[in-house]
Amino acid sequence: MLELKSKEHIKGIRKAGRIVAACHKAIAGRIAPGVTTQEIDRFVERFMLDRGATPAQKGYKGYPFATCASVNDVVCHGFPDSVPLEAGDIVTIDMVADVDGWKADSAWTYALGRTTAAADKLMKATMLALMEGIQHAYPGRRLGDVGHAVQTRALREGFQVVTSFVGHGIGRQIHEHPTVEHRGEPGTGVILEEGMVITIEPILTAGRDDVYIAHDGWTARTRDGAWSAQFEHTVAITKEGPVILTRWE
Repeated sequence: MLELKSKEHIKGIRKAGRIVAACHKAIAGRIAPGVTTQEIDRFVERFMLDRGATPAQKGYKGYPFATCASVNDVVCHGFPDSVPLEAGDIVTIDMVADVDGWKADSAWTYALGRTTAAADKLMKATMLALMEGIQHAYPGRRLGDVGHAVQTRALREGFQVVTSFVGHGIGRQIHEHPTVEHRGEPGTGVILEEGMVITIEPILTAGRDDVYIAHDGWTARTRDGAWSAQFEHTVAITKEGPVILTRWE
């Protein structure tokens, strides 16, 4: 069932979103070659707890960490580990904060030191695809418009959308209705309404969009070993248009 949020509800989600955004900004200042994703995971959990939030991913369907940490060819849901990151790596940190029962979700891909031109292009294209989708998230538009905008930008930049993973509604639960695909046809799909809160979170890859799940049951990797990037915001649909609730200050 699709739940429309009141202005007070959206304020609650925004409060969680500000903590997520502040945490991503803090990660940007500390993630570097030699740091491990396990260290980042511990930092995120402490950062949230110190600010009155809890990491909502930890324990969700048995997931054991506060973050997902996806390096290079890992598409999403990677387990934080003790392997030091290397110069040239790209790593996506995905997190959900819960404040007073309201949740906000954002993923960000970070470059470690000097990366290749190809990796830089992939990251830039993914961010552009995300923002293109957000710009179509107005009341009265449809989710097919959002997905079409994301996919069109990705293809224009020379990349594929990984279609196995989608965005979603969010609020009291991490995953709520509706499903937000990052592909689609204009004028199709669920109509966007004032009060909806969704995540838009495209994953782009430099190769094929085929993925497989590793033995841990969570980590998704590209089958061809191509690198991927992801950027995600939690977005409220308002009468004035889309409002990003996880925007960095």
